[in-house]
Amino acid sequence: MTLRRLSSLPHFAAAMFAFTAVVPAGLRAQQLEAVRYVVRFAEPRTHYMEVEGTFPTSGKPTVELMMAVWTPGSYLVREFARNVEAVQARDAAGRPLAIQKSRKNRWVVQTGGGAHVVVTYRVYAHERAARLDWVDDGYALVNGAPTYITLAERAKRPHEVLLQLPAEWSRSISPLPAADGTPHHYRAVDYDMLVDSPILAGNPSVRTFAVDGVEHALVNVGDTTIWNGARSVADIERIVRAAKSLWGSLPYERYVFFNILTDSYDGIEHKGSTVLFADRWSTRTPDGYHEWLSLAAHEFTHAWNVKRLRPVELGPFDYENEVHTKNLWIAEGFTDYYSWMLNARAGLATAARALADVSNAILSLQTTPGRLVQPVEMASYDAWIKQYRPDENSPNVSISYYTKGSLVALLLDARVRHVTRGARSLDDVMRLAYQRYSGEHGYTSAQFRAVASEVAGADLGEFFRRAVESTDELDYAEFLEWYGVAFAPSSSGGGAWFGAATRVSGGRVYVSLIPRGSPAYGSGLDVDDELVSIDGFPGAGGLAGRLAQYQPGARVQLLVSRHGESRRIDVTLGTAPSNPWSLMVRQDATAEQKARLAAWLSGS
Repeated sequence: MTLRRLSSLPHFAAAMFAFTAVVPAGLRAQQLEAVRYVVRFAEPRTHYMEVEGTFPTSGKPTVELMMAVWTPGSYLVREFARNVEAVQARDAAGRPLAIQKSRKNRWVVQTGGGAHVVVTYRVYAHERAARLDWVDDGYALVNGAPTYITLAERAKRPHEVLLQLPAEWSRSISPLPAADGTPHHYRAVDYDMLVDSPILAGNPSVRTFAVDGVEHALVNVGDTTIWNGARSVADIERIVRAAKSLWGSLPYERYVFFNILTDSYDGIEHKGSTVLFADRWSTRTPDGYHEWLSLAAHEFTHAWNVKRLRPVELGPFDYENEVHTKNLWIAEGFTDYYSWMLNARAGLATAARALADVSNAILSLQTTPGRLVQPVEMASYDAWIKQYRPDENSPNVSISYYTKGSLVALLLDARVRHVTRGARSLDDVMRLAYQRYSGEHGYTSAQFRAVASEVAGADLGEFFRRAVESTDELDYAEFLEWYGVAFAPSSSGGGAWFGAATRVSGGRVYVSLIPRGSPAYGSGLDVDDELVSIDGFPGAGGLAGRLAQYQPGARVQLLVSRHGESRRIDVTLGTAPSNPWSLMVRQDATAEQKARLAAWLSGS
């Protein structure tokens, strides 16, 4: 269809996708009064927003309020209350009420017998990340968990938000439905929906398209003179259509791609939207644009996998405590896999590009020593303390459930196709799991694996035991044979190998990482050592160039500075490993294998 800018539509400054909220009968029967917020941006250059919340007391002498400590989709306790200040309470007539902080993220208000209490506070919003808040004189990104204090009760109560924008901002946009005809006024059926629905305010560039009558929008914020808006929205539409073909239907009434143009990549999923942070130059280079399309495809796939088809532990949410699950390799890893597949199926990635995506994931896993230490299900379970809290030893003892999970999906897909002679695939596994366990259900690990075995018509228990529960190396043989692909001979490697990674700061070279199994490991070298010289020559000239002068097996003496003390450390250089993980189509691939490869990449 012809694309149109929403800025040309009448009254769009008020709210996007305005409609009458449909509240389930069970919620209507409860008739719970809404929590209401007013969010103001009096001085956006200071990076503050002012929040006023009105809370019903239900006739109680005290009400307890809480703020989330984490947000779904990001498994890290972020302590959002750290950005809250000047918390005060009053009654409906404006009289001050006693309020006391009872925990790091809770407050108790003395109601004075009134029907409502009004709590005001300020939120400092100056963190550029998809899951956090941002306010400056250009735009505001208001995420739910880091913004709204709410009632500590567990009741499913509506929440309304009214934004009061600076005069120079023209619109606000959110997947939330409009509460009424008032501009910038939104209504969520409950707190979960509020947390899951970001609001963006400012002067963004907005483009829309429809797929099967369902409205979508790409909302670009930042320097849009560099970004190719027409191309990006057309390609996003192709991804949406490919995803709809995969899953069979679109599970939402409308969807927003918030695309904030900065100089970084980040993303988080929501039921009716995603927030993406992208390099504004991404549309100018093939690699940069592919990275952005992959990010968008990943977060969009979450509209099905995670937001609706989810591990049983991820709902109802406990916003005040860690929620552990061993199945993030499905939730995130399989989603990563489908970001490759959607790009290929949408015609946005060639077969060579798709194989390169797979090759890069294999290379990443196979060169991470932690793959021999941590099973992927434990990488999932320990996400709260490892994935989002990396240190210099992380690659030695842990792996990414994104990376290994995507490769488990790759191999599971090949296994299902093989044992069913091409009649079924991982697509069928995901659709059947979605049919049985989406919505309020959630799946256990055993249930998901049982679905996979059912679709395959074979017991896949041993496959999952080795690939998911153990640290055994993944076996790529079935994948390679089924599609007629192979690992290409590598011409790289063979030179002298030191192994430690370095960083340069202030003209000085520091050790930043010492991989297990490298020549530097166990030599006595330490992370944060300053590399002063190699065999008596200064090290600041560039480690790679200096090592190029040596042969494997050479013994070099390093002079390092550690905590102000000089140390001499001997290292015997090894042979630089090659990259044996680059996939190619075999020259002797049969017509049948080529047909399977084409079917895999096209989703047929």
